Amino acid sequence: GVYNGRWGGGGQVVTTYCPANNQPIARVRQASLEDYEETVRKAKEAWKVWADIPAPKRGEIVRQIGDALRQKIKVLGSLVSLEMGKIYVEGVGEVQEYVDVCDYAVGLSRMIGGPVLPSERSGHALIEQWNPVGLVGIITAFNFPVAVYGIIAEVLEDNKIPGAVCSLVCGGADIGTAMARDGRMDLLSFTGSTEVGKQVALMVQERFGRSLLELGGNNAIIVFEDADLNLVIPSTLFAAVGTAGQRCTTARRLFLHESVHDEVVEKLAKAYAQVRIGDPWDSDTLYGPLHTREAVKMFLDAVEQAKQQGGSVVYGGKVINRPGNYVEPTIVIGLAHNAPIVHTETFAPILYVLKFKEEEEVFAWNNEVKQGLSSSIFTRDLGRIFRWLGPKGSDCGIVNVNIPTSGAEIGGAFGGEKHTGGGRESGSDSWKLYMKRSTCTINYSKDLPLAQGIKFQ
Repeated sequence: GVYNGRWGGGGQVVTTYCPANNQPIARVRQASLEDYEETVRKAKEAWKVWADIPAPKRGEIVRQIGDALRQKIKVLGSLVSLEMGKIYVEGVGEVQEYVDVCDYAVGLSRMIGGPVLPSERSGHALIEQWNPVGLVGIITAFNFPVAVYGIIAEVLEDNKIPGAVCSLVCGGADIGTAMARDGRMDLLSFTGSTEVGKQVALMVQERFGRSLLELGGNNAIIVFEDADLNLVIPSTLFAAVGTAGQRCTTARRLFLHESVHDEVVEKLAKAYAQVRIGDPWDSDTLYGPLHTREAVKMFLDAVEQAKQQGGSVVYGGKVINRPGNYVEPTIVIGLAHNAPIVHTETFAPILYVLKFKEEEEVFAWNNEVKQGLSSSIFTRDLGRIFRWLGPKGSDCGIVNVNIPTSGAEIGGAFGGEKHTGGGRESGSDSWKLYMKRSTCTINYSKDLPLAQGIKFQ
């Protein structure tokens, strides 16, 4: 459970279980706080070596990491299915995401830089210099174990780079708390629930540290009367049922215009009935288990609350009678848009279907939840599309049109607003969050003019 140039661990031994059958698949010795201290110390030393390597040379090592992942993509994808429970094609897709990010980073290694700005003073140059922020701590989540963070010890060793450049410390809340409070962490990236993310952010802010938060999402799909239902049904199915509802971008609310509500619900229920449920590593399976027994309990509690608050289950709602943590993908209709359970993110495959009349009200309903991660509308109306993208449209970090809420490309910045945390990962200029910026003024003249024309004589 610990890697810092060598494998080890002196903490508690934990057993990991396969969610498809709840059978043990591995025992891992986690990190003690002493292991953590040793790892941080080694990582800080390794930084001194890594920082001296030019960015394009570091990019070459990242290219090798991507190639190493390509060679083992099917095996790693199977391992993700076995341990996390997502279906095989999604497991392979997650490793592919890591490969794609490597390719993207290789390009960035020869492109990142700051502008040369016009100076108001003659004989002066004004530039921006970007440098890596330093030691980055990553607290990652169960649902994307590879894409968010992956160990690549062999590539580092082959390049004679200290393994502690990419260290691993498995542990519980004690390790996470130590990271959040550790002033040696120049940036702490946290992926997880809003509740825990808030605790992390407060601890980091207390030491005036930097945090990058990827937290919850209560994502909505909005279907207007002019929508292409041939796109709506498969998009909603993938967004709501994919990864058994355990993506931060999972669609949890489906707003249907009153004129298409009944038709969409009927077609969606038929589509749900055709979802192939089975072992996640079986290539024919489209829907696997929840990650833990606790998640099954949360699912049942949410379904019960939905019923108590006026909802009707039109598909699913029960635990599946088979080994593992399987529940039926579920559709609930009849709830109010502001029902407490609708405003609660349950990490399970429950879709709340809600009826609307007007564009203005449904845009407001999309935005009324605390989270602001992903959102999507289905329409052919060009004016509506641009209103949706505009300042009075969606308040989310991901704002889609005629595609699902999930399945983001790595080329764009990934993240959300409000209680989603405001962090951005992956593409666009997200790299800046892992850097520090210096504004540099260089006087190459023999004079000393001051800014704003100030005379000090």
